[in-house]
Amino acid sequence: MRACKLTILPLIVLGAVLAVSLRAQTTDSPANLPQHDGSHDFDFLIGDWKAHVRRLPDRLNNSNAWVEYDGISNHHKVLDSNANFEQFEVTSTDKKLHIKAQTLRLYNPATRQWSIYLVDLDNGMLDTPPVVGGFSGKRGEFFHQETLKGRTRGGRVHDDSSAPEDSCRSGF
Repeated sequence: MRACKLTILPLIVLGAVLAVSLRAQTTDSPANLPQHDGSHDFDFLIGDWKAHVRRLPDRLNNSNAWVEYDGISNHHKVLDSNANFEQFEVTSTDKKLHIKAQTLRLYNPATRQWSIYLVDLDNGMLDTPPVVGGFSGKRGEFFHQETLKGRTRGGRVHDDSSAPEDSCRSGF
């Protein structure tokens, strides 16, 4: 009889340990769930792309006159790290307007967020503060503030990596 109790006691202890470890992984305790490593969230953009852009140049005036542009967008990793750099160049369909831009994306593993800086190479400046955020699944949400016509406003950018393999959607 005593041998039976000794065999059952380890099973009860093992069951209790398993129950506690399984409980720690439930949504009741989200801090114990594995965190998403977002350091590769922008890998889907790496490469050379054709770019098509719709831009509303006269914002905050109830304007609905959009200008369309076509060109290139090249994304490359920086020094084999999680950071990446974009070179972007487009021309309006009527060939009158031209946009040249660069973007630096940096991943912070401590906050699990990306900081996206617009780079002005012609004037040697980074646009600060950066656009900051991350991905949940295949959808990215990034937030920023900008001053336009003397008014500070918040903005939100969406990146969608679930677009077809040969395209990517992004918008404000």
